Amino acid sequence: MATPLLSVPERPLFEFWPALAEPVGFSALGEFPTPVEPLLRLVPSLGAAARDAHVKRDDLSSPLYGGNKVRTLEPLLGRALREGKSWVAATGAYGSNHAVASVIHAARLGLRCAVLLFPQPVSETAQANLRVSLASAGRVISLAHWSCLPAAMWWFEREQRRRGEPALIMPPGGAIPRGGLGLFSAGLELGLQVQAGVLPAPQEVVLALGSTCSSAGLLVGLLVATRLGLGFGGPRGSRPLLVAVRVTPWPVTSAFRILRLAGKLARWLRTLTGDRVFDIERAELAGGLEIDGGQLGAGYGRPTAAGLAALQRAGAFAPALDTTYAAKSAAALFERLTLRPNCVRLFWSTKSSLPLPEVSPRELEDAPPRMLRWLAQPVH
Repeated sequence: MATPLLSVPERPLFEFWPALAEPVGFSALGEFPTPVEPLLRLVPSLGAAARDAHVKRDDLSSPLYGGNKVRTLEPLLGRALREGKSWVAATGAYGSNHAVASVIHAARLGLRCAVLLFPQPVSETAQANLRVSLASAGRVISLAHWSCLPAAMWWFEREQRRRGEPALIMPPGGAIPRGGLGLFSAGLELGLQVQAGVLPAPQEVVLALGSTCSSAGLLVGLLVATRLGLGFGGPRGSRPLLVAVRVTPWPVTSAFRILRLAGKLARWLRTLTGDRVFDIERAELAGGLEIDGGQLGAGYGRPTAAGLAALQRAGAFAPALDTTYAAKSAAALFERLTLRPNCVRLFWSTKSSLPLPEVSPRELEDAPPRMLRWLAQPVH
C-alpha cells in the first residue's frame, strides 16, 4: 500500500484536533479546500438576483471523480485500510453516486469494491453511473427491491468472512457518524474560507438531501465552526442556516433522522476529543436546519419540471447538475433567490462535474440480466 495514502491529510478536522488522526483514519482522496466561485460567474442569466450568491465547488473535489462523496469516503475507506479489510461494499440505488465514487476511489487504495444495488427510475445520469459501477466493481449484486438491502448486506458480510476476505459494508450514502466526518470538516473549511475573505459569510447554505450523511455532517460542522469563531462566528455567533433540499422521500429524509445522525456524530467527537465544543443540544442543531420539500416531485430519481428548467438555465455549469440530486437543489436555490432576496447564499455543488470513464459493451457482458434490461430502457 502506498504510504502517502495512509498519511494524515491536511484537513481542518486534524488541524484543530490532531489527536483524531489515528482513531478516525482518513485516506487522502480529494483535493481540498474546494474553490468557491460567484454564482453569477457560472450562471450569468440569473442577473441581479444572484449577486450575493456563491457556489462551493465540491464537484471539483477530485480530478478522477468529484462530488461530496469523496469527503464521505475519506474516513470510510481509511477505516477499511487500517482494519486490514481487502474489500469494501457500496450500497444504494442503481444510479448511486456513492457507488460510482466508491469503485473509482477504492481502486486507488488497492481495495476491491462490491456494489449492492436496487432499481430506481431511469435517467441518463443514473444509467451512466450504473455502467461505470458494473464495469469497475469487483462484485455486483443486483437486488429486486430496496427492501432486500438489509438482508443482502448481512449476507455479503458473512460471505466475505467465510472466504477470508473481510469487507467494510457501507450503508447507502455512507450515512453513519464516521461517514459524516468529511462534511463536518468541510463546515470548518468553509468557515476558514470566509475568515480568509474568499467569500462573504453566507446566511444560507443550500444542498441536496439524499442519504442525510452530508446534511448531518455539515450541520455539526457549521455549528462548531461558529462556536470556534471561524468566519461566520463573529461576536453574535450567527451561523448559516442549512437548507437541505429533499430529493429522497420521507421518512428517509426526515428531520428526525438528520438530527439523530448529527447528534451521534457530535457525541462521538466529544468522546474522542474531550472537547466541550461538541456538547450540542438537539434543539441547537434543529435551529440551524430547514428542510425544503418542495422539489421532490414524484419521488426519488424522477425529474421535475423545475429541476429540468434549472439544468437548462445553468448552461456551462450544467455538468455539475443531475436530475436526481443537484438539479433539484439548484431549482430550490433559484426559487429562493427570487422569493427571498437580499440574502447571502452558498450553493453546495454535490455532483461530480467530470466526465465518467468510458465503458465498452464488452465490459457489461457479465452484468446481471435485470440490470441490463434496466440499462436498455429509453430515457423519457
